[in-house]
Amino acid sequence: MDTIFAQATAPGKAGVAIVRLSGPKAWVAIETMCSGLPEPRVVGLRELHGRDGLLDTALVVVFEDGASFTGENVAELHLHGSSAVVSAVLSEISSLEGLRHAEPGEFTRRALENGCLDLAQVEGLADLIDAETEAQRRQAIRVLSGELGEKAEGWRQGLIRAAALIEASIDFADEDVPIDVTPEVDDILRRVLNELESEIDGVGFAERVRTGFEVAIVGAPNVGKSTLLNALAGREAAITSEIAGTTRDVIEVRMDLGGLPVTILDTAGLRDTDDPVESIGVEKAQARAKSADLRIFLVDVGGSPAFEPIARDIVVASKADLIGESSEGVSGRTGQGLPKLIEMIQSRISELAGQSGIATRERHRFAMSSASGSLRDALVNLKSGEVYELVAEDIRSAIRSLDSLIGRVDVEMLLDDIFSSFCIGK
Repeated sequence: MDTIFAQATAPGKAGVAIVRLSGPKAWVAIETMCSGLPEPRVVGLRELHGRDGLLDTALVVVFEDGASFTGENVAELHLHGSSAVVSAVLSEISSLEGLRHAEPGEFTRRALENGCLDLAQVEGLADLIDAETEAQRRQAIRVLSGELGEKAEGWRQGLIRAAALIEASIDFADEDVPIDVTPEVDDILRRVLNELESEIDGVGFAERVRTGFEVAIVGAPNVGKSTLLNALAGREAAITSEIAGTTRDVIEVRMDLGGLPVTILDTAGLRDTDDPVESIGVEKAQARAKSADLRIFLVDVGGSPAFEPIARDIVVASKADLIGESSEGVSGRTGQGLPKLIEMIQSRISELAGQSGIATRERHRFAMSSASGSLRDALVNLKSGEVYELVAEDIRSAIRSLDSLIGRVDVEMLLDDIFSSFCIGK
């Protein structure tokens, strides 16, 4: 396998820049540039020399194969973070025989191929790099730590036990077997199926933690939706006007509320209109609002929501500054009632986030749904008591689905897409 190298930190001026190498010639390459390597996993200060003299004084650390991120010999150079220093060091490394620049995500791909990470952990690492909020960080850490892989392995081992019992019954079908394995197999299949379905139910909420929850502000024209959006965003994100129907499209503002990623949607005012452009905006507003995770219905005093709210939606009177200080409503203009509204939004979104599981992607949902479908078929065939061969095949099918969840089988076509989202040097 080639030895690869890349800058592992963001390009540009910085206090420190890290250059990473991985592969059979990683240590040899660094040794040609400095006087002796430090002991593995011990940081050493070394002068780096190239063809034209001193390149930099850097911290050098090496990791042996089996004890590195990629599972190969790895070396890291912690350089002074100027573009000139990094460029000179990369140029010197590229002149060495048998070394080449890494492709995006290639270090992580080698970690997968060498068994240091499973596919779910790779996705967790990608999510950790992209995390913008505390909830996203915590969720990514859970996946990166291997929690989903451990669960999948537990399910897999249970199914292997069930398959072995069924296979034994098939092998000794013509003999008197003293033990009926059906109760134990049934118990294993039901336990795994229940856990799978519980995890499947949480995928949608976990995916929202990863990509962001949507909160739609809904109401009649000129009820104060855009003013409220601007107040929540702390800036002029939407045009406000006394003229009804100013907002024609859905305006989005990304926010961090209580550590959760939230996109606030300012939708067009809902009313009957002969204006074809405004009519399109109203239709889009209704569709987008109904698909949002939470809706804030702004209503005039004594008014009612434009359509039926669900239990977790928030209905609040608008323009509270015109009603009086004792009002329970909200005013985007003065901020009256705004802290309470934000607290309510955070509470409702936190309840949704609390229903999330470890699995975070549609790919995870598909693999687990496929496994659960096979287990339901297995239970039906097991209950019939006629064709144990079908039960065995159903269990094997479920195991294959779980293997694809963590990257053991049938994922080659996914890898290029997954790793293309990584930066070079990771």
